[in-house]
Amino acid sequence: MQGIEVEIDEILICREKRVAIQNEMIKKYRNPVISFTMNIPGPIKTNDVIKKAFDIGKNLILEKLKENNIEILEIQELNENTGNELFISVDSQAEKIKDITITIEENTELGRLFDIDVIDINFEKLSRKSFRKCLICEEQAQECGRSRKHSVEELQNKVEEILSKGAK
Repeated sequence: MQGIEVEIDEILICREKRVAIQNEMIKKYRNPVISFTMNIPGPIKTNDVIKKAFDIGKNLILEKLKENNIEILEIQELNENTGNELFISVDSQAEKIKDITITIEENTELGRLFDIDVIDINFEKLSRKSFRKCLICEEQAQECGRSRKHSVEELQNKVEEILSKGAK
């Protein structure tokens, strides 16, 4: 996979920044926040094709919010070497938003690579009712990740395959 490799410390700093932005938006509007990133294993977190897939995901989220008459209060977007990130403060119930985002993740070709979190007004990330499946096998993704069942190379090959179908 082509792109700029990032180190773990850069990713950790990025996560802290992400939480700070989410918390700031929740405090400002007292409404839930959608936090959208891409699930990209390995040291390369973005490139032109990943960014294109991210933009597809962003547009799907915005379309679904509009279809459901959900008011957007603020949007922030970051495009760093550590990945592409989108934050949307919305005037709606967090549970309703989570249902919409799960539908996007489960019903689109690129959805397997989308990581769309919903953080409620109590700063809690809403969990999905069922676990996500691994990109490669049918097992629970978190278990495969924890046990390092698949190599980074295997995962990257699968990501490239998904991207080649959905983001070209």
